[in-house]
Amino acid sequence: MEHQNENEKAKEIQKLEALISLMDDPDEGIVRQITEQIYVFGIDAVATLEKAWDNAFNPLVQSRLEDIIQHLQYTSLYTDLHNWYLQGGTDLLKGFMLLSKSRYPDLNESDIMHQIGQLTQDVWLELNKDLTALAKVRVMNHIFYEVHGFNGNLTKIGAPANNYINQLLETRKGNPLSLGILYLIIAQSLKIPVFGINLPQHFIIGYANEQRVGHEIKVDATRIRFYINAFRQGKIFSRSDIEEFLTQMNIKHEARFFLPCDNITMIKRLIANLILAYEAEGEPARVEELKKLAKALN
Repeated sequence: MEHQNENEKAKEIQKLEALISLMDDPDEGIVRQITEQIYVFGIDAVATLEKAWDNAFNPLVQSRLEDIIQHLQYTSLYTDLHNWYLQGGTDLLKGFMLLSKSRYPDLNESDIMHQIGQLTQDVWLELNKDLTALAKVRVMNHIFYEVHGFNGNLTKIGAPANNYINQLLETRKGNPLSLGILYLIIAQSLKIPVFGINLPQHFIIGYANEQRVGHEIKVDATRIRFYINAFRQGKIFSRSDIEEFLTQMNIKHEARFFLPCDNITMIKRLIANLILAYEAEGEPARVEELKKLAKALN
């Protein structure tokens, strides 16, 4: 059976290579027909297409292959992001990585997960079950900001790079949302009861109320004990500070500004951040691509 599958796979690659060899046809109508046939192979065709691109000396053929590769990668990404949405967006890291693939399609998910796993382990080694809520946050802040050097990108807060997980891990600089999401991913994996708060013109973290019931700890996310500013070294503040902020911004106080939002809302806001960033940089093609990608979350 395995030998048969290998033969079928080899035949598929031969068929794909035969179609690719016709991409130098001067007739655009014929090229469109060939392209449609290549699309049928889906994302699995990318490796063969990239190899063909490397070996092509005709700029027109390379351009056509690039368009096909981008189309296949985008279609696959849209499908994956929509499936993530349909599954409830429960895996926040997965959503963050998928969005980052819109700019970095070859992003190494295993490497990203390894780096975050190391960060998480470093925090875990300093925690113990007897720590208070504030003490847990102090440990988290020490490892996240002081040991690993994460910080707010104060000079380029609107830069697109701030919104991609691989860039955040590489530069250790981000905006309130990207830093907040990474902080949440690490803390939540360690059962620290923190949640994202979708504040207008900002993004913060709320530490929920905990109560021991028998041998279990019950978390009430509707009751936030205090808030954390991931953009400012994990600074802790209160509900009244948020009220003051909203008043200064002339924004009506609404309950949702003080309570947790879901993961889908966070990824939607990341897309909105990127749209604004690329509009500011004058990249309309990427803006349109992101607007289309946003529909995967509806």
